[in-house]
Amino acid sequence: MSLNYPTSIKGVVLRDGHVLLLLNERGEWDLPGGRPDPGEDHRAALIREVREETGLAVEVGAMVDEHLFEVLPERFVRIVAYACMLQTEGTIALSHEHHEASWVGLDELGERIAGRLLPAGYLGAIRQAACQPLSP
Repeated sequence: MSLNYPTSIKGVVLRDGHVLLLLNERGEWDLPGGRPDPGEDHRAALIREVREETGLAVEVGAMVDEHLFEVLPERFVRIVAYACMLQTEGTIALSHEHHEASWVGLDELGERIAGRLLPAGYLGAIRQAACQPLSP
């Protein structure tokens, strides 16, 4: 995949048959994560981003998906998604970057959840993460 696109590292955070989704400013469901700092390892970036966006600590496992996502017309971002497990239970402390957080049952997943879009690439990453162990 081309490296000419900005990269966003996303976490598929699983807990008891549910996945953590965040509602972004575009009104779409999103996975927690973001861009790594210069020279920052993907896993370290994801641990930092999940903590910043949700207040939760995660263990990062295997990469489960990589795809290009058209965020806005003709504006693409390279998404790299990893399976994640919570290190400790806790209450979500949502950052200013998202409007809502929800633990959605894996059996409830579809292109739309509660009337909001779940991008196909994220849906595929969630399904892949749910089918494999957490190993790195």
